[in-house]
Amino acid sequence: MTNNIKLDILVLAAHPDDAELSCSGTILKHIQMGKKVGIIDLTQGELGSRGTVETRYAEAKKASEILGISVRENLKLADGFFQNDKESQLAIIKMIRKYQPEIVLANAIHDRHPDHPKGARIAVDACFLSGLRMIETELDGENQAVWRPKHLYHYIQDQYITPDFVVDISDFWETKKAAIRAYETQFFSQNPALEASMPVTYISTPEFLEFLEARAKELGHQINVKYGEGFTKTRILGVDNLFDLK
Repeated sequence: MTNNIKLDILVLAAHPDDAELSCSGTILKHIQMGKKVGIIDLTQGELGSRGTVETRYAEAKKASEILGISVRENLKLADGFFQNDKESQLAIIKMIRKYQPEIVLANAIHDRHPDHPKGARIAVDACFLSGLRMIETELDGENQAVWRPKHLYHYIQDQYITPDFVVDISDFWETKKAAIRAYETQFFSQNPALEASMPVTYISTPEFLEFLEARAKELGHQINVKYGEGFTKTRILGVDNLFDLK
């Protein structure tokens, strides 16, 4: 995956697997449309009870190949302890200016894991600050041009949030499941030996995967399709044509 490319959509995720769990159907759908999509993981997920940093990188690589994304990078912020501070904001600003996305997708505005709302807030601030010319950044020894994405949307994660809009991902559900299952150490594995070697966690039970499907069906039901992914907005959406609304 090349690192020198302009993206249509940049996904910011507090942890490896956040994007796969929450918006990978939307990623797949837009890649099929010919859009270029990339993922920036803020942390390495090093506080996870199962697996290691090394296995998470290998799993993220496998999931990325399944999704067909153009780029994936990890900022190596502190899992569980990163803050919405200048250092973290600048790290994200550099990625926004590097890839110049039209749309950013970011973590849920509130959720069970405290990193998720932190990731949401830092994304809002970084997207705005990235457009200020008085904030100067360098990457690989070169000054970066300012860039502000046109739109920022937040995906829905563990806790239910009423979506502002839902994307039909019915044609991409099976591939989304495959991308999630790429994280074999994190979710329930079909390998009995692997399961026996690791502790049971909130997300590693078969019931959690059933919950994910139920959530996708619930969101899909709201727009009369089989599977959906929901998003919330940070600003009022503008519409040119009422007939564009479904």
